[in-house]
Amino acid sequence: MKQQTKQLITKDTTIGDAVQQVPEAVEILIAEGIHCVGCGAANWETLEQGLAGHGKNEKEIKTMIDKINKLASEQERNPDSITITKKASKKVKELLKKDKKKDHFLRVEVISGGCSGSKYSLDFDNKHLEKDVVIKSNGVEMRVNKETLDMLKGTEIDYVDSLQGSGFKISNPNAENSCGCGDSFN
Repeated sequence: MKQQTKQLITKDTTIGDAVQQVPEAVEILIAEGIHCVGCGAANWETLEQGLAGHGKNEKEIKTMIDKINKLASEQERNPDSITITKKASKKVKELLKKDKKKDHFLRVEVISGGCSGSKYSLDFDNKHLEKDVVIKSNGVEMRVNKETLDMLKGTEIDYVDSLQGSGFKISNPNAENSCGCGDSFN
């Protein structure tokens, strides 16, 4: 019996919700000429409305939604670990190469500060600390302190390149709330 992929995104999902749930959907939409992912209409316009408004037929709409759902299923989060998306992995590898840090890894930390009490820190490091937990995801080695791992379980690190800007985006299911900048949480 073939297992079906759960349909996370439908034609009735707003563009804004689709991009929030699957950040890499931006690439799929922009590649197809759909640039409204960064405009105000994205918050209330469904994928079907937005795509049809850009001349896409029913078959093309279904194909794009299937691509987004396939991407979402490939990026399922591990609830007991930290994962990094393929796009973020590619960016980390690119930065390591550019900075000539061949023997380095990505250190993921939670530190005090920010508007909400704690903030994330991503940095390249080559020091192996006693309290480190080694996590590998999509070809990237990450290290996180054992004491903060519970705060980060299930976290996904993505790289977003959109009209609003580019950078690493951290989605942490353990954060009770975060500030407007997205870098600080509690």
